[in-house]
Amino acid sequence: MLAVVFTALFLAGLVLSTVLAGGDPFPSPFGETSEIVAYFRTHSDAVRISGALQFAASIPLAVYAATVSARLHRLGVRAPGATIALAGGLLAAGFLACCGLVSWTLSRTEVLELPSLVRALQYLAFATGGPGHVVTLGLLVAGIAVPGLLAGLLPRALAVTGLVLATVAELATLTLLFDGAALLLPLARFTCLGWLIAAGFLLPRHRARATAGARTRTGTGPLTRTREES
Repeated sequence: MLAVVFTALFLAGLVLSTVLAGGDPFPSPFGETSEIVAYFRTHSDAVRISGALQFAASIPLAVYAATVSARLHRLGVRAPGATIALAGGLLAAGFLACCGLVSWTLSRTEVLELPSLVRALQYLAFATGGPGHVVTLGLLVAGIAVPGLLAGLLPRALAVTGLVLATVAELATLTLLFDGAALLLPLARFTCLGWLIAAGFLLPRHRARATAGARTRTGTGPLTRTREES
């Protein structure tokens, strides 16, 4: 449910800001300075609400990371995966919170009087909420998917999908070098959000359930052992 709350808050920020802006597209950080400044001056309320909801969304994401890391430890995972999930989730939450606060700053009238400052702050918001958030979100996914696959804690298809999505998220680092790589950001972001929701519901709470699930998937349950003994 934490992943659902995080996703709902994040999407609410996108939808509400778009509605309040009258459908005007959010300016690209690679666009013209005059267009960027004009958008923030015209739609300051939309920018403020978007920033506030992004900041709010970072809180359940941080709690999700701590919770899933503790659950992996409780399930007997001693490999670095649980710690990687915690580190990735906390970093992703931190970058998202920073992006939200910078966006809120961009809604202030005093800041909007300085076009060069507006441009710099939008670059910062993009860097933290774009590659900064998405790449570290991929670490969270990888930290769950790897032990989920190796220890049989998650369905194999879901775990493998998580590894693929984590790879795409890490490749989003290229956005810092090539503007065209920014297409990887929404692809990795929204697919990872859906994956985290699925993993949160399917990751077992207790070791006994995880062991039973692994035996069922690998065919090593009581019936199989009885046949081998006979």
